[in-house]
Parts: sequence; structure tokens; C-alpha cells
Amino acid sequence: MSVVIPTHNEAQSIGRVLADIPADIVTEVLVVDSNSTDGTPEIAARMGARVLNEPRRGYGRACLTGLTNANSPDIVVFLDGDYSDRPSELPLLLAPIIEGRADITLGSRLGKQSLRGALPWHAAFGNRLAAFLIRLLYGQKISDLGPFRAGQADVLRRLGLEENTYGWAVEIILKGTLAGFRIVEVPVSYHPRIGKSKISGTLKGTIGAAWFILSLIVRYYFRRRGAGMQRPA
Repeated sequence: MSVVIPTHNEAQSIGRVLADIPADIVTEVLVVDSNSTDGTPEIAARMGARVLNEPRRGYGRACLTGLTNANSPDIVVFLDGDYSDRPSELPLLLAPIIEGRADITLGSRLGKQSLRGALPWHAAFGNRLAAFLIRLLYGQKISDLGPFRAGQADVLRRLGLEENTYGWAVEIILKGTLAGFRIVEVPVSYHPRIGKSKISGTLKGTIGAAWFILSLIVRYYFRRRGAGMQRPA
């Protein structure tokens, strides 16, 4: 099992994240760092993580770099470096895959007790809206687009993931659904992140994430409809 953690200036939190990862079930931890200036890569390396430098910005790009460089895992886990999700809950996320009930699992921050204010109201609203559209247009029952997620490595690679920025949050769900893979949500706790969010903590990040995610949902839907209409009777 490989755990991929994208980071950018997470020195205040990365040590706590790495310390909480269950060492008995994880084979390797890859910290994919994007030009941190606060010592994040050095802290991660001292704690035993394999640090990959990804100078090109983009959350999805960092996740893809980690997936590409993982050392032949059966399962790949994606986890933020801000300690808002708890790595100790990793067994909950993995259970449906290990038990053969899922190909991909998503940690839902809206299905379990979370600390007040951990997820800003506009981020919660945007996630609910995106989840509603996915249920309506694709029939996939989800409630959240949380960053804490896992998937069988061969499934993730077969999806042909390519979104480099905010669209990464929804691309796995859309492509996984269209390909017929089993996607299961798992309730996870959620806590106030350490440091300022690069997405929900800024107006630019919030608007950018909303645009990429919602437009991708609509674009894939009409692409699927167009493909269906072009098939011969």
C-alpha cells in the first residue's frame, strides 16, 4: 500500500500527519512537494517519507506524480498534508476495498461528526451541490468530494486520470462511475486544518475549484450523451 500526500508549505502539520499513519499496513509514504519554502520536504524526509519534488503547481498534478511513482502497490491512498483528515482512520477507508466490496473509496466529511467550522460554509455548500449533480446526472450516490480517498492501483491507472488542478477531486468519481467501478463512501471525521487552505481559504481558490469541478461534471455528462447518440442502432 502506498500513501500519496501532496504538500506546499505544510511544515506545521506534516510531522503530525506522518506520525499518525499506521505503519503496520502502509508500505511506503510519498510526499509530493510543490516548491515549499518552509522546510516541509526536509521534515518529511527525516520522518522516513519518500519525497518527490513536483515544481509544476496543481493539486491533481501532485497526485498524478505520486501515483506514477508509487512502487507497485495494490492500493493507493491520497491524503492531504494539513492534518484535517486523520490518517489513523485509514483502516476505515480501506475496509470496503480489502473486503472486496469496492474498487474506490471516498472519505465523506459530511457523514460523521466533524468539528464546527472545520469545513467553511461555502466549501460545504459547493461539495453538496457537486454531489447532488453527480447523483442526478450519473446516478452515483455520494455526499462529498473529500480529499481522503483510496483505490485499487490497477483501477486508478486504467481510468486514464489527467486533471492537473481542482478537477482531480471529481475526475476519479466521474470516470470510475462511467467505467462501472464500485465507488463506496466511508464516513470520516474532519478537523480544522493547520495553516491556511490554498482553495477554500482564498476567493480565487474557491471560485477556481467551483468552476473546474462543476464544469467537469457537466462536460463529462454531455460527452457521454453525445457518445451514446453516435452509436449505431
